[in-house]
Amino acid sequence: MSFEFDGEKYKQASSHQKEWGGKLISELSLKGGEKILDLGCGDGTLTAELARLAPDGFVVGIDASKNMIETARKAHDWDNVKFELMDINDIAFVDEFDVVFSNATLHWIKNHNKLLKNVFNSLKDNGVVRFNFAADGNCSCFFKVVKEVMAESFYAGYFTDFEWPWYMPKIEEYRTIVEQFPFKEKRVWGENADKYFPNVEAMVKWIEQPSLVPFLACVGFRDAVVERMIDETIQADGTCFETFRRINVFARK
Repeated sequence: MSFEFDGEKYKQASSHQKEWGGKLISELSLKGGEKILDLGCGDGTLTAELARLAPDGFVVGIDASKNMIETARKAHDWDNVKFELMDINDIAFVDEFDVVFSNATLHWIKNHNKLLKNVFNSLKDNGVVRFNFAADGNCSCFFKVVKEVMAESFYAGYFTDFEWPWYMPKIEEYRTIVEQFPFKEKRVWGENADKYFPNVEAMVKWIEQPSLVPFLACVGFRDAVVERMIDETIQADGTCFETFRRINVFARK
């Protein structure tokens, strides 16, 4: 299951994703010659930063959204970076990368046993994995509001066969999954990254790209969710609060 996103709108609404990603990149201690795979590259901002830090290496950014890839290609036309339209579920690289990186994406992937098997195969010996994605407890306000609106009689018919698009496990559950794979070094830990959006406009931009994308086929749903989210999250100072709970993964083959 994949969705089409608006790359330009995402660029304007993803400051916290880029903040998390910048922190991950700073922890990699790149030497400059690595070959790197970025899973779910989005608008390419973090992919380009990886390429800047590996000038003698090469970075491949993949995303299942055509518009995201087009946005990334327009903004980052560098010799040592390539953006490919590819579903993460379909990766089939073998012994090719020194680093497999992913930030704020893998909660869109349902089968993490398959994912980790493919990631392990993609790595060279001694290659590393560094992931950050959503954990149990993430976006609790948004999910509460969305489920309430979905249950209303006016909207319920649109969601009879709807499949919830995210996998956000508890930390211990995910640690158990990672333990099944023969990485010689592996760590899984949680992080509280709760956020106050500076104003309603910033919060609404985040709702629209990427959070509401799986629901946009339902006419009127966006406005109903936005209105309730403002009521649910607005603070006395005009900021808007949402919970962001993360899973961090580091592993070495």
